[in-house]
Order: sequence, then C-alpha cells, then structure tokens
Amino acid sequence: MFNIKSLGVFCGSADGKNEDFVKDAEKLGRLLAKNDIRLVYGAGHVGMMGAIAKATLEAGGQVTGIINTLLQEREKQILKLSELKILPSLHTRKDAMFSASDAFCVLPGGIGTLDEVFEIMTLKQLGEHHKPIIMYNAHGFWEPFKKIIDSLVEKGYIQPQHAKLVSYVDKVEDILPTIDVEIKDWEKNNG
Repeated sequence: MFNIKSLGVFCGSADGKNEDFVKDAEKLGRLLAKNDIRLVYGAGHVGMMGAIAKATLEAGGQVTGIINTLLQEREKQILKLSELKILPSLHTRKDAMFSASDAFCVLPGGIGTLDEVFEIMTLKQLGEHHKPIIMYNAHGFWEPFKKIIDSLVEKGYIQPQHAKLVSYVDKVEDILPTIDVEIKDWEKNNG
C-alpha cells in the first residue's frame, strides 16, 4: 500500500514518436487502479493523456479530469471519467490539479507539460508544498531537461539543492515506490 491517494500526471496530448511512451502511460494507469490511487490529469482523451485515463478506467480505477473552458470547447469529452471539473482558465485548472494531487508524475509531453512541471517546481522551491515530483525518464526523455537545470545551477541561477526538487526514474514500476520513499524521508526530516 502506498502513502498517496491521488497522483497528478502531466503529459502530452500527443502520442509522440515512441510508442513505448503510450504503453508506459497505460501501464502507469493500471498500477494506479491496482493500488487504489486516483489519477488526476488534464481531462484529454487523446495522446498520452487519453492513454493513461483509459487504462486507469478500464482497470477499475478512479479518474479526475480537470480542464479549462477553452480546451473543453475544442475537445469533445468522450471518456466517462469518475469526475470532470471544467474551470474558467488554465491558471485555475493548474491550481485545481495541484490541490487534488498528493504527488506528481511527469511523463513525456510538450510545452504544456513543461509549463506544469516548472510551476510545481517553483511552488516547491518557494515552500508552498513538499509533494514529490517524479520525472519519468524512459529512454532518456528528460535528459535535456536535466542538462538545462544543471546548467542553471552551474551559472548560479539555481541553488544546487533546487536541482533536487524533482526525482528521475527510468521504469514505470519505480514511480510509486520512489514517491513513498520521498514522503517518508520528508516526514522523517521534518516530522
């Protein structure tokens, strides 16, 4: 049993060019359902977002989709989610995803995914939360991201400890155990 009840997942609304990423999203969805952990995501039905939501639902899991009005108008919602929240703006959408999630996992994605991860990293850096942020680094997907962060540390724009605001895992099976370890470490050091 894991120490979280919900996982916010940020990922692309496209499949990307590596079909393994979609399969990994599906695998994570099944793991969430198996462990009774609610998926919180951006409510899309295509790409990586659709893959994880469909897999979670098909495995009997709970899914909360959170979308803003503009995106809802562009995308017809075809999935029967456990819960759907439609909010007025992208900003309120991100706030709601943040509030509904006990931890975060970042799968491959594009500009929107980067926006979401930078925001939750910034909030963690400022001490507004202590929730684990796991970057799923399959096939080295997030290596360029790591290099940017390391470069910013080297140039003095990020404190070395802030490079550790996120953790990287290479296997889907390591996501939930890594979250557990981080929660226990934080509680031990700050309890």
